[in-house]
Amino acid sequence: MTKPDQAAFWDERYAADEYLFGTAPNAFLAREVHRLTPGSKVLAVADGEGRNSVFLAQHGHRVVATDVSERALDKARALAERRGVEVEYRQANLAEWAWPAEAFDAVVGIFIQFAGPELREDIFDGMHRSLKPGGLLLLEGYREEQLAYGTGGPPNIENLYTEDGLRRAFSTWEIELLDAYDAEIEEGTGHSGKSALIDLIARKRG
Repeated sequence: MTKPDQAAFWDERYAADEYLFGTAPNAFLAREVHRLTPGSKVLAVADGEGRNSVFLAQHGHRVVATDVSERALDKARALAERRGVEVEYRQANLAEWAWPAEAFDAVVGIFIQFAGPELREDIFDGMHRSLKPGGLLLLEGYREEQLAYGTGGPPNIENLYTEDGLRRAFSTWEIELLDAYDAEIEEGTGHSGKSALIDLIARKRG
């Protein structure tokens, strides 16, 4: 998709007043947020309607969140206001975004599987660039087996993760957790039901 197409696609998906993926944080993030140093500066990549960035801000972190959709960012700002926290929201197409160098203590990427193999490689490189030495990445996505479940995520297999693929992509990092499993998830109407998940926690070597 070109930039206008990508933005228009997601603006339409987020058009309704309801939150497509709900307002509760992702379960993996909620489970692992304790790993972040208190008061960390965190980048939430393609954060959509703000459920995860707001959660991070509620835990005392300084959060910057991106999304390509202005509609999603408007809903995210409204959620942050309702929850009484501040988040810096930036409209960004990750195919073109200039990732800031060594600006963050942690980067969070939850279900960012709009990206095919080339863009995914660029995004992973950008995450590495943006983290300070010793910084932490928390990544969750769908495995290829998700296609059979059809409970969320893209219909194209090349956008989905494999354990071997993530090991290769993060071979220069210190991998603290790589866990493939199936779980029932309820994240609004966008993600609902039995899901083939994979979690990665990796640290940028100093």
